[in-house]
Amino acid sequence: MPENPPSTSGLCFRLSDEQEALRKWAHGFAEKEIRPVAAEYDEKEEFPMEVLKKAAKVGLTSYAAPEEYGGGGLTSVMAACLIGEELFWRCAGIATSLSAVGLAGLPIYYMGNEEQKRKWISYLCDPDHPRLGAMALTEPNAGSDVKAIQTKAVRDGDHWVINGRKCFITNGGIADLYIVFAKTDPAAGFQGVSAFIVPGDTPGLSGGKKERKMGIRASHTGDVILEDVRVPLDHLLGEENMAYFGALKMLEYSRPAVAAAAVGVARAAYEYALDYAKQRVQFGRPIIKNQAISFMLADMKTKIDAARLLTWRAAELADLGESCVVEGSMAKAFAAEVAMEVTTNAVQILGGYGYMRDHPVEKWMRDAKILSIYEGTTQIQKRTIAAGL
Repeated sequence: MPENPPSTSGLCFRLSDEQEALRKWAHGFAEKEIRPVAAEYDEKEEFPMEVLKKAAKVGLTSYAAPEEYGGGGLTSVMAACLIGEELFWRCAGIATSLSAVGLAGLPIYYMGNEEQKRKWISYLCDPDHPRLGAMALTEPNAGSDVKAIQTKAVRDGDHWVINGRKCFITNGGIADLYIVFAKTDPAAGFQGVSAFIVPGDTPGLSGGKKERKMGIRASHTGDVILEDVRVPLDHLLGEENMAYFGALKMLEYSRPAVAAAAVGVARAAYEYALDYAKQRVQFGRPIIKNQAISFMLADMKTKIDAARLLTWRAAELADLGESCVVEGSMAKAFAAEVAMEVTTNAVQILGGYGYMRDHPVEKWMRDAKILSIYEGTTQIQKRTIAAGL
């Protein structure tokens, strides 16, 4: 496997020296700390707490937060994409767990006031006490359709009282801090949704079923149950009834990062299949000499590079302060489908060996599927793209 991330010298889009250093930093951590344990955590379906502690120590869980809140100050979407590709290149499950530390920080950063940012983002950035965040949005009958959520928040004196159930929540049930989306004006549709900061030890908040997943099994996904959960009025995040719009903005900037994750998974599978094809001998020669195999690899390489460039374009637009709604959806939809195609073809190139757990391509194939589902399915992305035509 390559010791360094692929060179960008052949691209018209060149990274700066600082950006290249970021990639190598993340790549080095992934190679040293994630690669040796990826299969074990996947097999056990266990949260990678020891890896999380190491990542927190070197700043990989808090790099995206502003320095004034205890983070690394790398707030650009491009930085998240560069780092994310390298972490997901090694293991999508562990990378999901590491990136999920800041899940609660993202909406606070985009929607919160200064006091909330200083208190709660700093809380998530402590390198000596790594804390887990969770964004509790999805419900059994409300995925991409945010206005259909059933969880309700009612004002009662100097508190909000929240009741409902969330599902498919990364870190659901084990997080230290939740951002909970709830209806505060049920008759107003998407204009009646608010978000709340809810500490994980708040009475009435509990974890439900832990999901058993096809892939990304080193991340924890579970239900969140809210029964008469009381939070102070100042735990309302942003303006009342305006959280839907904050969620849209947050997802706009997070989708390029998911696209980068897909590129990382695809790249891992491609590199492994390429190396295998050069060494595997059939009919007296390496199988890469067969056009059927070499053309598959050529398509894999082309589509990975195309997905990366779409991702970088969306990230650059976001960092310039311009809208990347369509471009982010294009990158996310295309990269996710590329990841599924490339990992499937990697299994095919290895043949029977690819189907066995002795080789990591079957894991990458399982991991890849979620990338076309979470953060908005491929079909939702195409709906967004079509709306912008």
